[in-house]
Amino acid sequence: MLINTFLVEDCADIRDTLVEAMEEIAPCRFVAHANSESTARQWLHTHPDDWQLAIVDLLLADGSGFGVLRQCQQRRPEQKVVVLTGHSHESIVEKCLDLGADEVFDKSGELEDLVEYCRAHAASLLEVKATPPPPPAAWVVDSFPRTTDVSPSTRS
Repeated sequence: MLINTFLVEDCADIRDTLVEAMEEIAPCRFVAHANSESTARQWLHTHPDDWQLAIVDLLLADGSGFGVLRQCQQRRPEQKVVVLTGHSHESIVEKCLDLGADEVFDKSGELEDLVEYCRAHAASLLEVKATPPPPPAAWVVDSFPRTTDVSPSTRS
């Protein structure tokens, strides 16, 4: 299963390299990208159901990835947001997690970890898809009505 992925990255070279590599080795299909906070927020607002993973850089041409994380706080549970940054100091990681990021990866040394995260997310989406939803409440029978006892000893 391919994950519909939205990328927020302002450096065209990094964006192009990341898209090419991730589409080759991870189960990602990039559906859109943005290079600024305002563009990313607008796309997320107009396409709330068109993505399953957002990969967000923190330092953008306009604004920051923190604003994008705030925009993603009202997402569905199966939609994941990860930060891919070159600035993964403990305080920044903590702030990202506080704003709702599911994971934070360092660009310089954790790309394999990002790929593994994508694989695990794809597997979890398949698992959810394979589990049938519970029947509608109207189909659920609490109990059958009790009938009068008709055992042979009570018959005349």
